[in-house]
Amino acid sequence: MAEPEFVTLQVEDGVGTIRLDRPKMNAIDEQLHWEVRAAAQEAGSRADVRAVVLYGGERVFAAGADIKAMSQLTGSSMVAWGRELTSSFREVARIPKPVVAAITGYALGGGYELALCADFRVLGESAKIGQPEILLGVIPGAGGTQRLARLVGPAKAKDLVFTGRHVGAEEALELGLADAVVPDDQVYAASVAMARKFAAGPPLALAAAKRAIDEGLDGTLDHGLALESELFAGLFDTEDQKNGMASFIADGPGKATFTGR
Repeated sequence: MAEPEFVTLQVEDGVGTIRLDRPKMNAIDEQLHWEVRAAAQEAGSRADVRAVVLYGGERVFAAGADIKAMSQLTGSSMVAWGRELTSSFREVARIPKPVVAAITGYALGGGYELALCADFRVLGESAKIGQPEILLGVIPGAGGTQRLARLVGPAKAKDLVFTGRHVGAEEALELGLADAVVPDDQVYAASVAMARKFAAGPPLALAAAKRAIDEGLDGTLDHGLALESELFAGLFDTEDQKNGMASFIADGPGKATFTGR
Protein backbone atom coordinates (compact mmCIF):
# COMPACT_ATOMS: atom_id res chain seq x y z
CA MET A 1 0.00 0.00 0.00
CA ALA A 2 1.23 3.52 -0.82
CA GLU A 3 2.28 5.95 1.88
CA PRO A 4 -0.90 6.99 3.74
CA GLU A 5 -2.32 10.38 2.84
CA PHE A 6 -5.24 10.76 5.23
CA VAL A 7 -4.54 8.47 8.21
CA THR A 8 -1.47 8.24 10.44
CA LEU A 9 -0.44 6.24 13.49
CA GLN A 10 1.50 8.23 16.08
CA VAL A 11 2.86 6.47 19.18
CA GLU A 12 3.82 8.04 22.50
CA ASP A 13 4.15 6.46 25.95
CA GLY A 14 2.38 3.27 24.94
CA VAL A 15 -0.61 5.01 23.31
CA GLY A 16 -1.05 4.87 19.56
CA THR A 17 -3.19 7.61 18.01
CA ILE A 18 -4.90 6.73 14.74
CA ARG A 19 -5.42 10.22 13.31
CA LEU A 20 -7.87 10.93 10.49
CA ASP A 21 -7.04 14.03 8.45
CA ARG A 22 -9.03 14.28 5.23
CA PRO A 23 -10.20 17.88 4.78
CA LYS A 24 -12.67 19.22 5.46
CA MET A 25 -14.85 16.78 7.42
CA ASN A 26 -12.97 13.45 7.28
CA ALA A 27 -15.55 12.06 4.86
CA ILE A 28 -14.97 8.32 4.56
CA ASP A 29 -14.10 7.24 1.05
CA GLU A 30 -12.38 4.09 -0.18
CA GLN A 31 -8.86 5.41 0.31
CA LEU A 32 -9.50 6.63 3.84
CA HIS A 33 -11.04 3.39 5.08
CA TRP A 34 -8.20 1.35 3.57
CA GLU A 35 -5.73 3.59 5.39
CA VAL A 36 -7.72 3.15 8.60
CA ARG A 37 -7.49 -0.62 8.10
CA ALA A 38 -3.71 -0.47 7.67
CA ALA A 39 -3.29 1.74 10.74
CA ALA A 40 -5.45 -0.59 12.83
CA GLN A 41 -3.44 -3.61 11.74
CA GLU A 42 -0.18 -1.85 12.59
CA ALA A 43 -1.45 -0.68 15.97
CA GLY A 44 -2.63 -4.19 16.76
CA SER A 45 0.72 -5.77 15.95
CA ARG A 46 3.14 -3.28 17.50
CA ALA A 47 4.46 -4.17 20.96
CA ASP A 48 5.04 -0.50 21.82
CA VAL A 49 1.31 0.22 21.37
CA ARG A 50 -0.58 -0.82 24.48
CA ALA A 51 -3.78 1.20 23.88
CA VAL A 52 -5.23 3.18 20.98
CA VAL A 53 -7.03 6.49 20.48
CA LEU A 54 -9.11 7.19 17.34
CA TYR A 55 -9.06 10.92 16.63
CA GLY A 56 -10.29 13.13 13.82
CA GLY A 57 -8.81 16.41 15.00
CA GLU A 58 -10.05 19.44 16.89
CA ARG A 59 -12.98 20.26 14.59
CA VAL A 60 -14.59 16.97 13.60
CA PHE A 61 -14.31 13.23 14.14
CA ALA A 62 -15.85 12.10 10.83
CA ALA A 63 -18.99 13.49 9.26
CA GLY A 64 -19.84 10.26 7.47
CA ALA A 65 -19.30 8.56 4.14
CA ASP A 66 -18.41 10.47 0.98
CA ILE A 67 -21.98 10.75 -0.31
CA LYS A 68 -20.96 12.26 -3.64
CA ALA A 69 -18.85 9.22 -4.45
CA MET A 70 -21.40 6.79 -3.03
CA SER A 71 -24.31 8.28 -4.98
CA GLN A 72 -22.87 6.95 -8.23
CA LEU A 73 -22.85 3.31 -7.12
CA THR A 74 -25.41 0.65 -8.01
CA GLY A 75 -26.63 -2.13 -5.75
CA SER A 76 -24.22 -4.65 -7.25
CA SER A 77 -21.21 -2.34 -6.97
CA MET A 78 -22.20 -1.40 -3.41
CA VAL A 79 -21.93 -5.06 -2.36
CA ALA A 80 -18.17 -5.01 -2.86
CA TRP A 81 -17.75 -1.45 -1.54
CA GLY A 82 -19.74 -2.21 1.60
CA ARG A 83 -17.91 -5.47 2.20
CA GLU A 84 -14.53 -3.75 2.12
CA LEU A 85 -15.71 -0.88 4.34
CA THR A 86 -17.06 -3.36 6.87
CA SER A 87 -13.77 -5.28 6.75
CA SER A 88 -11.81 -2.10 7.46
CA PHE A 89 -14.00 -1.24 10.43
CA ARG A 90 -13.79 -4.83 11.66
CA GLU A 91 -10.01 -4.46 11.84
CA VAL A 92 -10.50 -1.52 14.20
CA ALA A 93 -12.97 -3.45 16.34
CA ARG A 94 -10.55 -6.39 16.53
CA ILE A 95 -7.51 -4.43 17.68
CA PRO A 96 -6.53 -6.63 20.66
CA LYS A 97 -5.98 -3.60 22.87
CA PRO A 98 -8.25 -1.02 24.53
CA VAL A 99 -9.45 1.56 22.00
CA VAL A 100 -10.91 5.00 22.83
CA ALA A 101 -12.68 7.19 20.25
CA ALA A 102 -12.02 10.91 20.86
CA ILE A 103 -15.04 12.65 19.31
CA THR A 104 -15.12 16.33 18.50
CA GLY A 105 -17.69 18.04 16.29
CA TYR A 106 -19.65 15.54 14.23
CA ALA A 107 -19.52 11.74 14.22
CA LEU A 108 -22.32 10.87 11.83
CA GLY A 109 -23.18 7.88 9.69
CA GLY A 110 -20.00 6.03 8.84
CA GLY A 111 -18.17 8.31 11.24
CA TYR A 112 -20.18 7.10 14.21
CA GLU A 113 -20.01 3.54 12.90
CA LEU A 114 -16.23 3.88 13.11
CA ALA A 115 -16.53 5.23 16.66
CA LEU A 116 -18.72 2.23 17.55
CA CYS A 117 -15.72 0.00 16.77
CA ALA A 118 -13.91 1.50 19.75
CA ASP A 119 -14.32 0.18 23.28
CA PHE A 120 -15.08 3.64 24.70
CA ARG A 121 -16.24 7.00 23.34
CA VAL A 122 -15.26 10.39 24.80
CA LEU A 123 -17.33 13.30 23.45
CA GLY A 124 -16.80 17.01 23.50
CA GLU A 125 -19.62 19.10 24.97
CA SER A 126 -20.74 20.35 21.55
CA ALA A 127 -20.31 17.05 19.70
CA LYS A 128 -23.18 15.61 17.67
CA ILE A 129 -23.51 11.95 16.81
CA GLY A 130 -26.07 9.95 14.86
CA GLN A 131 -26.99 7.55 12.08
CA PRO A 132 -28.76 9.80 9.53
CA GLU A 133 -28.67 7.34 6.62
CA ILE A 134 -32.46 6.93 6.67
CA LEU A 135 -32.74 10.55 5.47
CA LEU A 136 -30.92 9.48 2.30
CA GLY A 137 -33.24 6.56 1.67
CA VAL A 138 -30.81 3.91 2.94
CA ILE A 139 -29.74 2.36 6.24
CA PRO A 140 -26.41 2.19 8.08
CA GLY A 141 -24.22 -0.25 6.19
CA ALA A 142 -20.97 -0.52 8.16
CA GLY A 143 -22.16 -1.88 11.49
CA GLY A 144 -24.57 0.81 12.64
CA THR A 145 -27.62 -1.43 13.01
CA GLN A 146 -25.63 -4.19 14.68
CA ARG A 147 -23.07 -2.55 16.97
CA LEU A 148 -25.52 0.16 17.99
CA ALA A 149 -28.18 -2.37 19.01
CA ARG A 150 -25.61 -4.35 20.97
CA LEU A 151 -24.47 -1.19 22.72
CA VAL A 152 -27.80 0.35 23.77
CA GLY A 153 -30.45 -2.26 22.95
CA PRO A 154 -32.82 -2.61 19.99
CA ALA A 155 -35.41 0.02 20.94
CA LYS A 156 -32.93 2.87 21.37
CA ALA A 157 -31.08 1.77 18.25
CA LYS A 158 -34.29 1.77 16.23
CA ASP A 159 -35.15 5.27 17.45
CA LEU A 160 -31.80 6.59 16.23
CA VAL A 161 -31.80 4.66 12.95
CA PHE A 162 -35.49 5.20 12.10
CA THR A 163 -35.36 8.97 12.74
CA GLY A 164 -31.80 9.73 11.66
CA ARG A 165 -31.71 12.44 14.30
CA HIS A 166 -28.58 14.04 15.70
CA VAL A 167 -27.87 13.37 19.37
CA GLY A 168 -26.06 15.89 21.57
CA ALA A 169 -23.30 14.93 23.96
CA GLU A 170 -25.32 14.92 27.19
CA GLU A 171 -28.12 12.82 25.70
CA ALA A 172 -25.50 10.49 24.22
CA LEU A 173 -24.06 10.01 27.69
CA GLU A 174 -27.52 9.34 29.13
CA LEU A 175 -28.34 6.80 26.41
CA GLY A 176 -25.02 4.98 26.71
CA LEU A 177 -23.78 6.15 23.31
CA ALA A 178 -20.90 7.98 25.03
CA ASP A 179 -18.81 7.05 28.05
CA ALA A 180 -17.63 10.54 29.01
CA VAL A 181 -18.35 14.16 28.08
CA VAL A 182 -15.64 16.78 28.51
CA PRO A 183 -15.01 20.36 27.30
CA ASP A 184 -14.33 20.44 23.57
CA ASP A 185 -10.70 21.46 23.96
CA GLN A 186 -10.02 18.56 26.34
CA VAL A 187 -11.36 15.66 24.25
CA TYR A 188 -8.03 14.38 22.98
CA ALA A 189 -6.22 14.84 26.29
CA ALA A 190 -9.00 13.08 28.21
CA SER A 191 -9.00 10.21 25.71
CA VAL A 192 -5.23 9.79 25.93
CA ALA A 193 -5.43 9.85 29.73
CA MET A 194 -8.03 7.08 29.64
CA ALA A 195 -5.93 5.09 27.18
CA ARG A 196 -2.79 5.46 29.33
CA LYS A 197 -4.55 3.89 32.30
CA PHE A 198 -5.20 0.81 30.18
CA ALA A 199 -1.71 0.91 28.67
CA ALA A 200 -0.25 0.33 32.14
CA GLY A 201 -2.21 -2.90 32.50
CA PRO A 202 -1.37 -6.48 31.45
CA PRO A 203 -1.60 -6.60 27.62
CA LEU A 204 -2.37 -10.31 27.31
CA ALA A 205 -5.10 -10.22 29.96
CA LEU A 206 -6.63 -7.09 28.43
CA ALA A 207 -6.66 -8.74 24.99
CA ALA A 208 -8.28 -11.84 26.47
CA ALA A 209 -10.90 -9.79 28.32
CA LYS A 210 -11.78 -7.86 25.18
CA ARG A 211 -12.08 -11.03 23.13
CA ALA A 212 -14.18 -12.78 25.77
CA ILE A 213 -16.66 -9.92 25.96
CA ASP A 214 -16.88 -9.14 22.25
CA GLU A 215 -17.02 -12.72 20.98
CA GLY A 216 -19.13 -13.89 23.89
CA LEU A 217 -21.90 -11.50 22.87
CA ASP A 218 -22.11 -13.13 19.44
CA GLY A 219 -23.15 -16.55 20.74
CA THR A 220 -25.08 -18.28 23.49
CA LEU A 221 -24.30 -17.84 27.18
CA ASP A 222 -22.82 -21.35 27.25
CA HIS A 223 -20.53 -20.46 24.34
CA GLY A 224 -19.44 -17.29 26.11
CA LEU A 225 -18.75 -19.10 29.37
CA ALA A 226 -16.69 -21.74 27.58
CA LEU A 227 -14.66 -19.06 25.78
CA GLU A 228 -14.10 -17.21 29.04
CA SER A 229 -12.87 -20.38 30.78
CA GLU A 230 -10.49 -21.17 27.92
CA LEU A 231 -9.00 -17.66 27.87
CA PHE A 232 -8.79 -17.53 31.67
CA ALA A 233 -6.87 -20.79 31.84
CA GLY A 234 -4.54 -19.78 29.03
CA LEU A 235 -3.31 -16.76 30.96
CA PHE A 236 -1.82 -19.05 33.60
CA ASP A 237 0.95 -19.86 31.14
CA THR A 238 2.11 -16.22 30.93
CA GLU A 239 4.82 -14.29 32.75
CA ASP A 240 2.32 -11.52 33.46
CA GLN A 241 0.18 -13.91 35.50
CA LYS A 242 3.17 -15.12 37.49
CA ASN A 243 4.38 -11.56 38.11
CA GLY A 244 0.92 -10.26 38.93
CA MET A 245 0.12 -12.91 41.52
CA ALA A 246 3.60 -12.83 43.06
CA SER A 247 3.37 -9.04 43.36
CA PHE A 248 -0.08 -9.31 44.97
CA ILE A 249 1.18 -11.80 47.57
CA ALA A 250 4.29 -9.74 48.35
CA ASP A 251 3.06 -6.15 48.09
CA GLY A 252 -0.72 -6.14 47.70
CA PRO A 253 -2.84 -5.23 44.67
CA GLY A 254 -2.01 -2.73 41.95
CA LYS A 255 1.79 -2.76 42.14
CA ALA A 256 2.75 -5.30 39.46
CA THR A 257 4.63 -4.38 36.30
CA PHE A 258 3.50 -6.22 33.18
CA THR A 259 5.59 -6.99 30.12
CA GLY A 260 3.08 -8.63 27.79
CA ARG A 261 4.77 -12.02 27.94
